[in-house]
Amino acid sequence: AFLAGDASDRSYDRLTRATGTAVLMDAPPGKGDDPASFIRIAEHLHSLGLSAPRIVAKDVTAGFLLLEDLGDGIFARLVAADPETEPLLYTAATDVLLHLHRHPAPQGLDDLRPQDWADAAAFALDWYRFAITGDHVDKTAFVATLTEVLQSHANGARVMILRDYHAENLLWLPERNGVGRVGLLDFQLAQMGQRGYDLVSL
Repeated sequence: AFLAGDASDRSYDRLTRATGTAVLMDAPPGKGDDPASFIRIAEHLHSLGLSAPRIVAKDVTAGFLLLEDLGDGIFARLVAADPETEPLLYTAATDVLLHLHRHPAPQGLDDLRPQDWADAAAFALDWYRFAITGDHVDKTAFVATLTEVLQSHANGARVMILRDYHAENLLWLPERNGVGRVGLLDFQLAQMGQRGYDLVSL
């Protein structure tokens, strides 16, 4: 059964068999998301006692991963159904970030510079502004100004950031303990960044 898709070319299906369920990730090769990155970051998260999906089987060349099924307890749905759960869930998610930041990141993660973040922010001009006005604008001054601001105010010590850390990518696993109660998804693009980045996304 189709489970989810996202802004990338990846898709997810839930497979059901006599012994239970698993999730099939289909990440077509050459489309920008390497399943090997998912595996590497998942293994690091497991080593810290965090609940990334376990890898059941893999065919990295073909772009397939068979993953542990963490269920349907997506934070956004749980909060919508019962707003009183919000403090519990968001406190748990914040505790995961504190735990993550206390440990060294895996070697080799991209450490993006303020210029890179400013370039990424300029997508708002490329797409949102263009959608509204129908024309393109010179981004040079915008990128230069934002780069300077980031260098001055957001260029401190780096930690591992998961980047898509928000209520649609977090699952509640109440049967687990501590930071393991938060299931993590969509972390394969993890990078080095500022401590506040994932918290702002959350």
